[in-house]
Amino acid sequence: MKLLCYALSDFAPRLVAAPAERQWMGAFNNGHPYRCLPLSIANSHGWMILCPTTVDIHWNGGPNLSDLTITSPKPAIGRRPIEHFCTSNFTNGIATFHVEYIFQTEPGWDLLVTGPFNSPKNNAYPLTGIIESDWLPYPFTMNWRVMQPGSVRFTEGEPFCMLFPIKKQALLECELEICRLKDNIELRDQYELFRRSRTEFLEKIREGDLSAGRHWQRHYFSGRHPDGHEVEGHLKRLRLKEPKDLR
Repeated sequence: MKLLCYALSDFAPRLVAAPAERQWMGAFNNGHPYRCLPLSIANSHGWMILCPTTVDIHWNGGPNLSDLTITSPKPAIGRRPIEHFCTSNFTNGIATFHVEYIFQTEPGWDLLVTGPFNSPKNNAYPLTGIIESDWLPYPFTMNWRVMQPGSVRFTEGEPFCMLFPIKKQALLECELEICRLKDNIELRDQYELFRRSRTEFLEKIREGDLSAGRHWQRHYFSGRHPDGHEVEGHLKRLRLKEPKDLR
């Protein structure tokens, strides 16, 4: 499946593959965040658009367009004013970033557009959207809401948007059923085996067994059931290809 990105100009922001790491993950001496495979897979599950310049957003808490101001210590690429990249199109503390690309997916595919996964930002929240990119002939925007009166800074090179294709209307084909665990004997036995193993492991940690802390359980990370049976198709690493620039 091809995802085509048409730059509106030579000054469009950089588009890169999302990395598995986040800046805050390195603050843990024990490296616990790097052991969470679902976290790293989600982190790298798409592509990011990077700020071409530093953006300072200030909201005084008011409901009008004029209550939110956007400035930059220097122009964006091509010496364009900051309004070409980030502006206030809405009210109530919402800042609008222009992605400056038209994205096209193959028929039957949409784009999920949001802020970078697992990247909390002080006093700002990304507004997520799903775009019907298999027909859209114009660019969309990425919006962030300032949560409380005050300032927010996006630094040059910081990702302000993350996107990836999703199957169109796949949820309409999904039927969610709630069942009793005891009615699935095989799953129940696997769960009980995991629960006992996990309880014993945590007890050793609480008792100060340093060897247990070094040899953390890797059932999910390794893609195997608690009984040792390995799972087919398990993904341990996701590194997407960098965009190919054909301009």
